[in-house]
Amino acid sequence: MAKRNGGIIGKVNTPTTSTAKGVWRLQDQFNARKNDIWPGQPYSIDFLVVAGGGGSGSSQSNSGSGGGGGGGFRTSTQSVTAGTTITVTVGDGGAGGAGTSGTINGSNGSDSSISGTGLSTITSAGGGGGGAANASNGLSGGSGGGGGGNLGSPGGTGGAGNTPSTSPSQGNNGGDVTITTAFGAGGGGAGGAGPGGGGFVGGAGPGQANSITGSSVTYSAGGNAGQNMPGSAGTANTGNGGGGSGQSFAGANGGKGVVILSVPTASYSSTTTGSPTVTTSGANTILQFNGDGSYTA
Repeated sequence: MAKRNGGIIGKVNTPTTSTAKGVWRLQDQFNARKNDIWPGQPYSIDFLVVAGGGGSGSSQSNSGSGGGGGGGFRTSTQSVTAGTTITVTVGDGGAGGAGTSGTINGSNGSDSSISGTGLSTITSAGGGGGGAANASNGLSGGSGGGGGGNLGSPGGTGGAGNTPSTSPSQGNNGGDVTITTAFGAGGGGAGGAGPGGGGFVGGAGPGQANSITGSSVTYSAGGNAGQNMPGSAGTANTGNGGGGSGQSFAGANGGKGVVILSVPTASYSSTTTGSPTVTTSGANTILQFNGDGSYTA
C-alpha cells in the first residue's frame, strides 16, 4: 500500500546521520533532527600532521655524529560530513645509533597521517637518521639527518629532506660535514636545512612554528651537531630530531610526532578514540593526538 512521503505517493524515505534523500516535509525534517537521525552540514577541519624525528648516529672517541632530521611537517584544511571517521596515526621517534664504536647510524622516525572516507590522506614522513661518527651519510626523510664527522677525514653528507616529495615541502636537507673535522653536522628541520661545515653550536635546521592550538609552538626541528657530549633526545610530540653525540656516546632518540585537529565547536561531535587531549581556542575545539586514535565528525 502506498504511503504518504512528504506529499509524494511512494516508498517512505528513511533518513540517517549521513544521508536524507528525496523530498521532505518541514515537520518530518524537524522530527528527524530532534531524534538525531538527520545528516549535519559539512564543516571544515584544520589539520597539523607531524612525523617522528630521526635519531642521531653513534659516536666514537674524538668524533661526533650527525643530528637526526625533524619529522615531516604538513598542514591541511578539509571539509568533512557528519559520520565521517578520521583515522589518526602518530609516528614514533627514531632510535639513536647504539654503542660507542661510532659505526651505527640513527634510525628514521615513523610516519604520521590522517585519513578517512572523502578526505585527502595526509602523510608526513619520519625524519632521517643522523650519520655515525665514521663519516657516514645522514639518511633521507621528512627532513634529512646530518652527516657524521670523522677526525682527520672528510665527513658525511646530509640526507635529503622532503622525501618523498610533497608540495608544500614537508622538510629540508640535513647538514654536510664540509671540512675535515671531528664534529658531525646538524639535522634538517621543517624551517630550514641543517648548516654545512660541522660542529656548530646549535647547528641544526630550525623547526616550524604553528598556532593551531591557539599558542605558537615550534615543531620538527633538526637535532644539533654532535660534539663532545651526549646528544639530547628530541622533545616528545614535537617531531624534533635527536641531537648528535660525541666522545663515544650512543646516539639520541628522536621525538615522537603529533597530530592536531581544530574543529568548530558548534560542530564538534566529541566522538573520539585514543584519548586525545581536548582544549578550546576561540570558537574551535582542539584535539591533540599524542598517539593513534580517531575522530568521528
